Amino acid sequence: MKRRKIKKGIYRLAHLPGGINFVRYCRNKVAHYSNKVSGSLEVAHPSTIMLEVSNHCNLHCITCPREYAYGIEMDKGYMDISLLKRLVDEAYPYIDSIGLTGMGEPLLYPHLAEALEYIKSRNRGILTNISTNAVLSGAPEIIDTFKANLDTIQISIDGIGDVYNSIRKNADYDTFIDNVAQIQSLTKNSGTDLTFNMVVVKENYHQMPELIELAAEKGFANLTFTIFNLASVTNVDMEYYEFYDSLEFREAYRLAQEKAKQHPELDVFFWNIDRKGSFQNCPFPWTHFYVAWNGEVPPCCAKPFPKELSFGSVVDQPLINVLNTDGFKEFRKMWKTAETPAFCRRCHFIMGETVN
Repeated sequence: MKRRKIKKGIYRLAHLPGGINFVRYCRNKVAHYSNKVSGSLEVAHPSTIMLEVSNHCNLHCITCPREYAYGIEMDKGYMDISLLKRLVDEAYPYIDSIGLTGMGEPLLYPHLAEALEYIKSRNRGILTNISTNAVLSGAPEIIDTFKANLDTIQISIDGIGDVYNSIRKNADYDTFIDNVAQIQSLTKNSGTDLTFNMVVVKENYHQMPELIELAAEKGFANLTFTIFNLASVTNVDMEYYEFYDSLEFREAYRLAQEKAKQHPELDVFFWNIDRKGSFQNCPFPWTHFYVAWNGEVPPCCAKPFPKELSFGSVVDQPLINVLNTDGFKEFRKMWKTAETPAFCRRCHFIMGETVN
């Protein structure tokens, strides 16, 4: 991911806010690092936020928390565009990137083009991204209408051929690949990066090398492999994580790493399966803050269900106030002492950690 980060970093530096807003931007960066050095439990204005524009989806994937108890019980809707614009106004001039994505399919959001245009009107350098399944009817045509305001499109794939169809219910692999080809053609030379994301599970792990070949063939610059996160998957036993330490998975993992070396033009990110489990592996208490479609602020994107835990609502107060509530600061205090909250104990960041 290094080349992508360097490219985006250079672009961001070239489009920093000017005048008094540049001063405010810099002061906020100083505040961020000052809080970190001093050990403060408060945070400065965030550099990146994820706005869940919708938690509706056209698919029923076996890897998605929407398909399990928390997701089934969640309220569903679309973020009010006036709330979204207010959050963008609050975030400016401190923000570096905004993701318009979350537990649903963002292409279903009727105001997506308007939202992206508004973000870029505040500052062209704010990096924008969405994560899409790319199989919604007319997906390429929808993306074509706002590609000029979109910096990164992450496309979820989770398999090839029949494996893809078995994991991503209601999708069709042939339609998916055709849409991907159209999206790649439409965004070529537009400045919009395309990246594949695969959630590696027992059904698809053997296809990791094949997916690297596919990503290279389609001209993608980035590919991410992550593991199944059980934080919100209520009826899969925690022993599932043992699979990632099995001989068969480690061999497929090794072969995929070797395959990646054959395609230096492709940035491939692998989840570190040997990392010791700890709440302190998680960045979300401090950054990448998530706002649900209804304005509630849950701890993270892995378990974004306000009914389970919310630190407050941005409907009636600024986001920065919610991020520094007593509840959120207590959450960060637990992070500092490596004490895993009950809310987080099935998360893959905690994988391998012994918890009570």
